[in-house]
Amino acid sequence: MMMEEDELCFPQLLNTSCRRPQRPHSEAVLAHFLLYSASLLTATLNLLVIVSVSHFRQLRSPTNLLLLSLAVSDFFVGLLVMPIEILMTWTCWVLGDLLCALYFFLPVTLISASVGSVVLISIDRYVAICHPLRYPVRITRSVVTISVCLCWTCSVFYSIFLLYDHLKQPGRYNSCHGECVVNIAGDVDVVVAFIVPITVIILLYLRVFAVAASQARAVRSHVTAVRPQPVTKKSELKAARTLGVVVAVFLVCYSPYYCVSLTGRDILIGSSAEAVMSFLMYLNSCLNPVIYALLYPWFRKAVRAIVTLQILQPGSSQTNMLQRH
Repeated sequence: MMMEEDELCFPQLLNTSCRRPQRPHSEAVLAHFLLYSASLLTATLNLLVIVSVSHFRQLRSPTNLLLLSLAVSDFFVGLLVMPIEILMTWTCWVLGDLLCALYFFLPVTLISASVGSVVLISIDRYVAICHPLRYPVRITRSVVTISVCLCWTCSVFYSIFLLYDHLKQPGRYNSCHGECVVNIAGDVDVVVAFIVPITVIILLYLRVFAVAASQARAVRSHVTAVRPQPVTKKSELKAARTLGVVVAVFLVCYSPYYCVSLTGRDILIGSSAEAVMSFLMYLNSCLNPVIYALLYPWFRKAVRAIVTLQILQPGSSQTNMLQRH
């Protein structure tokens, strides 16, 4: 049966146009409200993290600079990627095949940068807990800044490598006009963006929690070794636990997408199944600042200062954000 013209993305292309997504109006309104609210919340919460670490000098520690890198990628996920993904799921793609291929550089780069930032956070906690005396020397602001710049640079080049074929032949996987899908090398992506970083993260955190547990047992039993070992600061242990929660949530949100790749199936980026798994990954961008708010007193204090506009006062950047009340 011939499709009605109002159901086609491009009515003038009767034989090659995609069918316009048709959903009940009430369902569409509710879904749009929830999804755009999640997008706005993600961008807002991560912007608060960015402003907090950037404004208050006391918060510019090496660890928080890594959190800043993660927050920047999460911010752009909420500001740009999630709204476009919502439009792509519920409407036709009208910007052409080339812009379709170019668009996907954004989410691939941001997700790769997020993964890289989490790996750097794990390395930071490993050195802080397992080698506390060497931490101030090895993990400096300059070292972290260079590491973050390399992380983002590698993410950009990785996305170019992954999507290069689509620039040479845009739209090669589109089944009709009005669709925007790309196909990436599943084996390459699952190894580079999931298996290798996840293995590194898990191994480092297993070591971190093993050392933290041994130190806790030593403190409880009041055992003093013949050659005393350096004891990690309590604040560092608390930071390790907090960032451990961040890593755990990261694994939960990212695993479904890459587990499909592990089955040997290629994922059509832009398909409805991919959209569901992608939004689960994007949810991680919203959950990270929520974790900070629940577990970091300095973040709650910084948010109060931002919301009440105290940061506009002269000298507010020198405020003691780590002081306990």
